[in-house]
Formats: sequence, C-alpha cells, structure tokens
Amino acid sequence: MIRRFGETPEPGRRYIRRPGVYALLPRGSSLLVTWYDDGLNPELQLPGGGIDPGESPITALHREVFEETGWLITAPRRVGAFRRFTYMPEYDLWAEKVCYIYRARPVRPMGPPSEEFHEAVWMDTSDATRMLGNEGDRHFAIRHMQGL
Repeated sequence: MIRRFGETPEPGRRYIRRPGVYALLPRGSSLLVTWYDDGLNPELQLPGGGIDPGESPITALHREVFEETGWLITAPRRVGAFRRFTYMPEYDLWAEKVCYIYRARPVRPMGPPSEEFHEAVWMDTSDATRMLGNEGDRHFAIRHMQGL
C-alpha cells in the first residue's frame, strides 16, 4: 500500500493514473530544488515528473531532473513512494499521481533548465522541508534530513 498525501479523492470523479519520478538532490546541508512559476501556480518542487510510455523510471528521472534543473545526476536510489489526487491544469485532467522518490547525487550543471517556467534553486534542507509545495515532497525531505 502506498501512502496518500493531500486531498481525498472525490467520489464519482475519474482520475487518470500518472506515475512519476522525483529526486532529493543533496549537497552538504542543501537540496537542489526547482521553483516553478507559470504566473498562476508558483510552487517549490522536488525536480521530477512523469514517466513517458515505454521509458524506465531511472531514464525518466535523469531526463526530468535535467529538464527542470539543468543538472546531471548520478547514483539514484529509490527511497519511497506516495500518491496524491490532484487536478493538473497543464493537461486539463484529474490525476492520481503515483510519485516514486529517489535520492541521487547532483554531478554538475550543464546550463539552465530547458523546461519552461522552472528555475534551479539551492536551498537549505530545513527551509525546503517547510516550503516545498506538496505534503509528500515535504515528508520525504524531512525523512532525508533525519537520515532516511
């Protein structure tokens, strides 16, 4: 059973399952996170996103982290998973997001994020645990801070 965070699913609403991968990227006492600001829904997030059809979770993790931060990563290790039910305005759909969380080592930046509306931000881990935009991300950031 995967732990659920956030809103309770609405009875009778159809949710599309959307698996995704997200990364805790520590360096010292900081985490590399992404600031998403489309002018409507600004949010601090763990870098990551959806797994494309036919794509492995690890390949998706490398791609998503690179697109949202511009950084290359190495040594990803899965540390947990959670799910949440939410509306995704960019896709105009209600989703059951199944979020697989990895910890990886950021290697080096290759340039700015290529994903629109994203900015890579190094943040003190304790600040990130309070400011991340969803409860599941905050839960895993706190667990990381406590040594998982």
